[in-house]
Amino acid sequence: MTETARAAATPAATSGSKSEQAYAAVKARIVDGTYSPGYRLVLAKIAEDLGVSVVPVREAIRRLEAEGLMMYGQMTAGSWIYIGTQGILQGTFETFAAIARKLTGDENGTLAGTLTLTGGCGGMGGAQPLAVTLNDGACLIVDVDETRLRRRAGKRYLDEVETDLDAAIAKVLKAKEERRGWSVGYVGNAAEVFPEILRRHNAGELTVDIVTDQTSAHDPLSYLPEGITVEEWHSEAAADPEGFTKKAQASMAKHVQAMVEFQDAGAEVFDYGNSIRDEARKGGYNRAFEFPGFVPAYIRPLFCEGLGPFRWVALSGDPEDIAVTDKAIKELFPENKHLHRWLDAAAERVEFEGLPARICWLGYGERAKAGLLFNQLVKEGKVKAPIVIGRDHLDSGSVASPYRETEAMADGSDAIADWPLLNALLNTASGATWVSIHHGGGVGIGRSIHAGQVSVADGTDLAAEKLARLLTNDPGMGVIRHADAGYDRAVEVAKERGVRIPMNETK
Repeated sequence: MTETARAAATPAATSGSKSEQAYAAVKARIVDGTYSPGYRLVLAKIAEDLGVSVVPVREAIRRLEAEGLMMYGQMTAGSWIYIGTQGILQGTFETFAAIARKLTGDENGTLAGTLTLTGGCGGMGGAQPLAVTLNDGACLIVDVDETRLRRRAGKRYLDEVETDLDAAIAKVLKAKEERRGWSVGYVGNAAEVFPEILRRHNAGELTVDIVTDQTSAHDPLSYLPEGITVEEWHSEAAADPEGFTKKAQASMAKHVQAMVEFQDAGAEVFDYGNSIRDEARKGGYNRAFEFPGFVPAYIRPLFCEGLGPFRWVALSGDPEDIAVTDKAIKELFPENKHLHRWLDAAAERVEFEGLPARICWLGYGERAKAGLLFNQLVKEGKVKAPIVIGRDHLDSGSVASPYRETEAMADGSDAIADWPLLNALLNTASGATWVSIHHGGGVGIGRSIHAGQVSVADGTDLAAEKLARLLTNDPGMGVIRHADAGYDRAVEVAKERGVRIPMNETK
């Protein structure tokens, strides 16, 4: 970069707000080739170079992404195995199923007779109401944007939308009393609605059993503070991103305070991986981390068994191929009633987004069996084209994410990045068709590292050999990772299923 160009790219040489200055500086570096294609942008470093905070840099990045000058490809979208809302729906279904098992003490327990309160019905959060109702629970979900709620109702992920709080509460309480799954979306700000429902809960007017949230709290500019309308949202955020961020964090503090006090009052409360606790802490609330993240609370015991999200895509584009694989999976695991329940519900309720696809949770040993089965279906012509097999990155051994998947590890290894890197290297050696390493995944840029793998079942003997190796080693790394961290269940699984753990071997 020339001295003239560099001077032109500094905030001092650019008029306007800090976000405008950051936008101009970063764009100049893209145009002159300083940030070449594939260049990895680190927000904190850019902010330091420009003498501003990260907030205006984040706003600049969002604008440049909208202009097509850069891309933030994270998790499954970054590894070409994104399958739309079904992916987060299935993981959320598993989370609420785990909560049902905890609350009932029954392996086949449901959420019948319970009420879940949550917030955020956008791209990720929109899976919550259906995940609750598929587990037979009642759900009240709050969102500031009525169009999001209407969109989810149109896709059958949400049963109905209400603009009157009393009416919304009456409907979910009726469903709770009748022990049936039903969801109502209420148009409101969670920072205002959660405290009001808490007041009614404490007054004995209703009982909320489960509380969580999936607003876009990881990016404060995407969280609407109290006192600002939806119509004013984006202009207010663009005009003063730092001031808007402080207002959002103050509202999140109030939002999270209500969640903590629901827990004090006996509700099951958890963070669903959107960094709202940390943003509330920044907003001045010092009890923000008193409720757990969903992984340590419910999912980690499953990770110890190498259980996690296994997904596949029909390259033929024909939904019938997914119907064939659904039937084959049920026949392969005839005793797994929980799996059957999900597959039946998905076939009935889930619309495909892009190529026809399916996801379910399978464990160590099961994934390899499923991969070989799919390869055989291709070989025998029972499906019309090859099948691509991958997984979500919310998996047992492929992520370092201290605010979500690896929060509160037994040995304190929450932020150790070695495991996803080892996972990626092992999957490469095992014969994956493609492997990716990137970060993000709902918790925000720079707060996690994920490794993804995808393989193609094309019906050949070579594909079968690779699939057997890859789909054994990939979840096996999850068992090893948790055994190394000191989880007894992972050590037991390793012994039961023959997972070799070199660090535990003695001469």
